[in-house]
Amino acid sequence: MNSRERLLTALNHHEPDRIPFDLGSVQVTGIHAAAYRGLRAALGLPDVEPSLCDSIQQLARPDEDLIARLGVDVRGLFPRNSHNWNVREEPAGDAWLYHDEWGITHQRPRPDGLYYSIVRVPLGRPDLTPAAIEAHPWPDMGDPERIAGLRELALGYRAAGYAVTLKDPFAGIFEMGQRIVGMQELLMMMALDPALAGVLFDRLLALKLAFWEMALPALGDLVDVVTYADDYGTQQSQLISPAMFREQLKPRLKTLFARIKQLAPHTKQFFHSCGNVRPLIPDYIAIGTDILNPVHVRAAGMEPAALKRDFGRDLVFWGGGVDTQDVLPHGTPQAVKDDVRRNIDALAPGGGYVFNPVHNIQPDVPPQNILAMWEALQEYGIYPLPVE
Repeated sequence: MNSRERLLTALNHHEPDRIPFDLGSVQVTGIHAAAYRGLRAALGLPDVEPSLCDSIQQLARPDEDLIARLGVDVRGLFPRNSHNWNVREEPAGDAWLYHDEWGITHQRPRPDGLYYSIVRVPLGRPDLTPAAIEAHPWPDMGDPERIAGLRELALGYRAAGYAVTLKDPFAGIFEMGQRIVGMQELLMMMALDPALAGVLFDRLLALKLAFWEMALPALGDLVDVVTYADDYGTQQSQLISPAMFREQLKPRLKTLFARIKQLAPHTKQFFHSCGNVRPLIPDYIAIGTDILNPVHVRAAGMEPAALKRDFGRDLVFWGGGVDTQDVLPHGTPQAVKDDVRRNIDALAPGGGYVFNPVHNIQPDVPPQNILAMWEALQEYGIYPLPVE
């Protein structure tokens, strides 16, 4: 069974020979460049300057030698976007500044800060009106230059037997709205002026449709999974009420996912949404979500066994292999292995599971813990699953 066969078997809710393993096929299943360098050293691989698939999060694109060494099953296509294309850093005192194609200003501490953070949004009061939203110089998401070279890359991945994901070129409609007007402003708009928020959401929806209507006719036959990332959960609850999600965002996401399915019927829809999103999961399923990422095992309501019991017939769970908030960065290698075993036992029976940590591997994670995670997957991730 090759990697693509393995992933497709799991996505169709059957047990393959072993649990598929993802590292870095999406910007939410990756590894920070600092942790990546440490992992390569621990594996005895040559020191390289990591290629970044996401400059904002400083995420490394895993090299072929590491992919082969660890048996990674999934490869990602990353369209050109504001996180990986024309990223020009400007020195500004004790920080680097980056002004992106959306009009957003990002900042990273000099000389070697770990991430970028947004420090200025392009639209705001008192000039935030429907006309101002429409007049904003939005990027051209239908530009074919955004997928230049990706078909050739996908052909190579397919020939080598890998499964292939295609990343959404910018954050979800809710999250991108926050980046355009600021989180506080967007939440106030949704509560007090939903019509104005709707103008912004509709503009972002149109940009997403423009990208997929350009990209999928060119790439869809080589893609197995398409992604969407929009965070709605916190550690305890949700950022907005389920009612607000259902009224203002769910219909737009339903339109988006339906169009993607029309353009590439065979693909599976991957939905990333951090935190406690349990009350929203039935809505995600209703709009066409096939895959939920992550399984945020430390968030309220996201207990893996209960999620598998209640939603495992409808959803594939991608992630949740080990807790990235505490166990992976701070635990012993044995604690990492124990956590992997618990999560595999909960999520993997019957298939419908792809292994990855809860979220990106951060720079403070010791390489020995990454290797402990991988070793536990090799030990406990073979079907039929081991029993005590």
